[in-house]
Amino acid sequence: MRLISLALLIGIATPALPQQPPPGMISPSRPVAKGMAPGMKFKLVHTGTGERVYAIIFSKGDEVISGLTDFARQNHISDAHFTAIGACESALLAWFDIPQKNYRPIPVNEQSEVLAMTGDIADYLGQPIVHAHSVLGRSDGSTRGGHTFELHVNPTLEVFLMADDIPLGKVQDPGGLKLIDPTE
Repeated sequence: MRLISLALLIGIATPALPQQPPPGMISPSRPVAKGMAPGMKFKLVHTGTGERVYAIIFSKGDEVISGLTDFARQNHISDAHFTAIGACESALLAWFDIPQKNYRPIPVNEQSEVLAMTGDIADYLGQPIVHAHSVLGRSDGSTRGGHTFELHVNPTLEVFLMADDIPLGKVQDPGGLKLIDPTE
């Protein structure tokens, strides 16, 4: 503690420590695990001027946000949007609490239909960032929805992704969110 205080007093720059979210909250800067979608397969189904369309199929046990992030890295995608339908065995959705600047988790720990999943991919500091929202249908017909942090597939999820050749960039806002900036 004394070293940090001394460093501040004499003006030495110290690296900022990552801020931990309050208990029960999820940070907007939560890292995405790599390699969590080993069953993912894809096919380029259309190429046009400035655009490519992919069919990306996830298998049982694949985690979708990890898989889409890996796919974007491997295929050098820095601007895309996508839609998906299918089913999952569990998911971690969330709702952004603006005053807290963190997400409130909405765990879904049951087999559900992925009624709608939509999102985008854009570049932040040289890395693709996947931003997705999902609406999940439960066995009683009720739904859960929100920002998608994790979605564990069972038995399949079908994603149609449109990748554009003109990259889009993201910037971090004061709350820690990485938002698309069309001037980047």
